[in-house]
Amino acid sequence: MKKVEETGIREKGRAKLRLLPLSHYRGIDSGDPIRFYFWPVLGSLYRRRVELCLEELCGGEKILEVGFGSGITFLNLAQLYGTVCGVDPNPLVGDVRAAFASVGIHAHLLRGSVLEIPYQDSCFDAVLLISILEHLKPNELDRAFAEIRRVLRQGGQAVYGVPVERPFMVMMFRLLGYNIRRHHFSTQKDVADAAGRFLTKVRITPMYGIHRLLGAVYEVGHFRKAV
Repeated sequence: MKKVEETGIREKGRAKLRLLPLSHYRGIDSGDPIRFYFWPVLGSLYRRRVELCLEELCGGEKILEVGFGSGITFLNLAQLYGTVCGVDPNPLVGDVRAAFASVGIHAHLLRGSVLEIPYQDSCFDAVLLISILEHLKPNELDRAFAEIRRVLRQGGQAVYGVPVERPFMVMMFRLLGYNIRRHHFSTQKDVADAAGRFLTKVRITPMYGIHRLLGAVYEVGHFRKAV
């Protein structure tokens, strides 16, 4: 097995995102935000939103990540679950699969959408979605959560992260060259309301930015499929 240096460890009972060197990631283009994870200041915010999602996961046999992108969570997920699966619209899923196979993580990755998850009923202990659901239109959220509920086992977890739109966040995205109104269609409330129609809420955890007085900038939802 090829060994690649990693950065990031688990410490003090808090999830710590484990990262490969930036050059090792494959199946990404110039629009992929992965480079932000390695930046000072902004990088800590990007990593923390993922870490909050990881902290909600209980571990088990099998997890599905919807919208896995470059596989930023895979090193952590492989420690928690026997099998890591993923669905993403990216046509280069084979490149992502190969990048992680080279470090001993054999993820089962398919091209697809949360609106039509290409897996059988009741086969996952958890479904993870990080910064995915805000890109859906409000009238698509029910279909998405119906699919999430379908593929979860009884008692399984659905953990998602979505941004909380505030002026500071909008300004930061503009500085990075993004107009979020062209990409974000559903609010954190839209997502939580839809999740509650199909699953049972465990908790919703806010994430604050650099200055807590500016309010939450991200929100992590933890729901379960009722037994």
